[in-house]
Amino acid sequence: QVQLVESGGGLVQPGGSLRLSCAASKSIVKLHVMTWYRQAPGKERELVARISSGGNTNYGDSVKGRFTISVDNAKNTGYLQMNNLRPEDTAVYYCYAGAVPDTSPYVLEYWGQGTQVTVSS
Repeated sequence: QVQLVESGGGLVQPGGSLRLSCAASKSIVKLHVMTWYRQAPGKERELVARISSGGNTNYGDSVKGRFTISVDNAKNTGYLQMNNLRPEDTAVYYCYAGAVPDTSPYVLEYWGQGTQVTVSS
């Protein structure tokens, strides 16, 4: 079964940068969409960024101009480059993928386990 493994979270000072990675554990025939969400304590889950198989991207208003989503299809890995981080970016970040695995003809949904990002001085 395909799993998404996230990495790259941690503690960073305001104004700093982090790059999150989301790697699929097994082969994916086609990635249709990859999305990053985040959830802070006491708040609802928020869409951060999304990228389609055609390369179209969209971002949440609070991260536009600071975050960049990308995918390396050869590595079955997605990335979220986060620059100029702010304390309000503190949250658990989750990746989601809609993809066709090599064991099924259908588009299935996968979630990462989440990675903590803390922005604090």
